[in-house]
Amino acid sequence: MGGVDKPGRAVGGRPMLHRVLAAVADAAPRIVVGPAGPVPDGVRVTREDPPGGGPVAATAAGLALLDPGTNVVALLAADLPLLTPAAVADLRRALDESAADVACYVDGDGRRQQLCAVWRVAALRVAVDRLAAERGGTVDGAPVRGLLAGTAVREVSWSGSGPPPWFDCDTDEDVRRAEEWTR
Repeated sequence: MGGVDKPGRAVGGRPMLHRVLAAVADAAPRIVVGPAGPVPDGVRVTREDPPGGGPVAATAAGLALLDPGTNVVALLAADLPLLTPAAVADLRRALDESAADVACYVDGDGRRQQLCAVWRVAALRVAVDRLAAERGGTVDGAPVRGLLAGTAVREVSWSGSGPPPWFDCDTDEDVRRAEEWTR
């Protein structure tokens, strides 16, 4: 998007990041990793190392801020303007009803939506540590799909009404499409 703060782009009158945070309003803590602008009260903000190191580096930074005793975490991209509390609850329910390490949506083509997922924290820590070990001690630039390698994944098909909650906005056209869906 030409260097624009993508999560700060408005969809339906609200920044995409705020829409994602609203979908997990009942979570504690809520952590944003990256160069966040204004965030709601109580949201913690940190930065991945190195800045711009990608979603796995961001995941590692967010894990470092989790409160002790946190057992489950939602791992979400900041550009999911159509994510809803109901969609997150569906993932949580799927995880709770299984012995899986992670529950994530799969699209109609069977592609896992790794950044629209709910994880058991212990399994996510193991996945990050494993990737770091495989990459010489760093997760800078590691592919997010690498987190799922060796984990038990509960794939969840979207059965709700409306657009898929994992729809992300990578282009101006995506933002226009999301705007139409929010009307």
